[in-house]
Amino acid sequence: MPAGASFLADEWLRDRFIRFHASTEPESRIVIVDIDEASLQSAGPWPWPRERIADLVEKLLSTYEARGVALDLVFPEPADAAGDMRLAILAQHGPVVLAQAFDYARQQLPVRVGRIGGGSPAGQISGTPSATGYVGNHAGLAQAAHFGNIGFSPDADGTIRRLPMLTRFEGKDYPTLSLALLDCCSGSMKMPSVPKQSWERISFHRDWSAYTVVPAANFLREDVPADIVAGKLVLVGSSSLGLSDRVATPLHPNTSGVLVHASQLSALLDRQAGQGPGYWPGSMIATLFSILIAATAAYTFPRLSAVANVALLGGMATCWLLLAYWLSQHDPQLVTTGPLASALFLLAVAVPFDWQLTQSRSRKLLDTFRHYVAEAVVDELLRRDLKDPLAPQRLEVTTLIADMQGYTNQVESLSMEEAAQLTRDFLDCLTRPVLEHRGTLDKFTGDGLVAFWGAPLPVKDHADQAIEAALKMLEEVRRFSAIRQNAGLPALRVRIGIESGQAMAGDFGTSFRSIYTAVGDSVNVAARLEQVARNYQHDLIIGEGAASRSSRHRFLFLGETLLRGKEKPTKLYTLDSSEMEQAA
Repeated sequence: MPAGASFLADEWLRDRFIRFHASTEPESRIVIVDIDEASLQSAGPWPWPRERIADLVEKLLSTYEARGVALDLVFPEPADAAGDMRLAILAQHGPVVLAQAFDYARQQLPVRVGRIGGGSPAGQISGTPSATGYVGNHAGLAQAAHFGNIGFSPDADGTIRRLPMLTRFEGKDYPTLSLALLDCCSGSMKMPSVPKQSWERISFHRDWSAYTVVPAANFLREDVPADIVAGKLVLVGSSSLGLSDRVATPLHPNTSGVLVHASQLSALLDRQAGQGPGYWPGSMIATLFSILIAATAAYTFPRLSAVANVALLGGMATCWLLLAYWLSQHDPQLVTTGPLASALFLLAVAVPFDWQLTQSRSRKLLDTFRHYVAEAVVDELLRRDLKDPLAPQRLEVTTLIADMQGYTNQVESLSMEEAAQLTRDFLDCLTRPVLEHRGTLDKFTGDGLVAFWGAPLPVKDHADQAIEAALKMLEEVRRFSAIRQNAGLPALRVRIGIESGQAMAGDFGTSFRSIYTAVGDSVNVAARLEQVARNYQHDLIIGEGAASRSSRHRFLFLGETLLRGKEKPTKLYTLDSSEMEQAA
């Protein structure tokens, strides 16, 4: 999948168009059976016995006369024998589609669990995505008549916008779940043609509220009107957080994965009925519009004022947004941001030179600081209009250093993606408090960070600000750790060291690369205190300098220790137990 900034910008704008376009007209051909939280409370926790799954499928087909049922669930391990046998018979002889998930990630040890089924000899469609691994069902279900792929590969921002209609694996092509269900239940109706591109863009032309979604427990109790399901296609999935089938889509950042397949199935049904949107050459129109913007600017720039040119370009950009909003319904390959990029480029040329200088100075400062300095500090630097706010200077600062205890043990059993996500989530718990308490983020240290208070602007209560940020960090890490423990994952612990003192803060580096940082003895001591924390039951260790400069907190003396590189013992403190209890 493309991953460039222009690609993501285009997708971001297209997502907004999709949300505006999404129809709330009821989708009457599809029913979604949701194994939701209420169903789990009513029928029992997951995993359900296979007997219960078989009951659900059988009731949908016989009692409710569904046209076909597709399960957005994979059963890689056998369970109760009677239930597995019933489910196998239903899948072998009835209009039932079982799910299997193909994996597209390139990795040394591809995932291969269970057994895959179905598939047809590889066709001639070029660009069919190839899978590297899979999660299939257990051998007892391998003789099912129909299988559908529920694997996907999100875009770089984590959003699912496309599905592989066919997936190639070891010389066979396997359909996606929606295509397999339609193939299973089309009868004499003509199947929609498979697109020739590798991944088909999901239309998401209906809002989630347009679909009929019924809790699974209602069908098990048989208290659903028969006409809701009769003759319709049924997708069985889960919106429960415990089943972890939640994905981001253009319509919503957190939704049930089964609704992705419902959107694709709805689009396939429209295509089968000849109701798909008409095609317009949107990309060609976008190119012509970009040329029109450039030609107009070439004529008006020498003749009109900068303000008039800005207004003209803004008007043309607005016109393109309106046109692109309409075209995006008819051309799935439309690049929505091309003309906007042209207008923005020309807009910069139309701005007066003195305005350009002012913006350049502000932009330079913002670009340098925005990732590691609180917004309020940046605003204050702009108001003071200092000649060189990055020049090194000796200041009174408080340094905070934090990292995760036992990081290697935490990630050694995780996949690369899971380890990266854990690191990002943990660093979020540390970064927010720094910026909320007007701190300067120096750098990330893999599984931790270095931050300081008192630079680039002096701060009277820098020690208290750092301590309060540390308390917030402890609170966020505990909350995050509790969520992990509820999911059966190991607890997390953060170690924090804080010390105050004189330091040289400024822009250090060479002509090739520079960084805004603080250096000095107090910074080194903070690092040693963070390391010492592993020897104490306290997560937060505070040096004598920070404790003496704090006016809003009470401390507990822990004793003295000789830190590495120091000739005299250093006094160690932590916060008074009452304050730590409040943070917890």
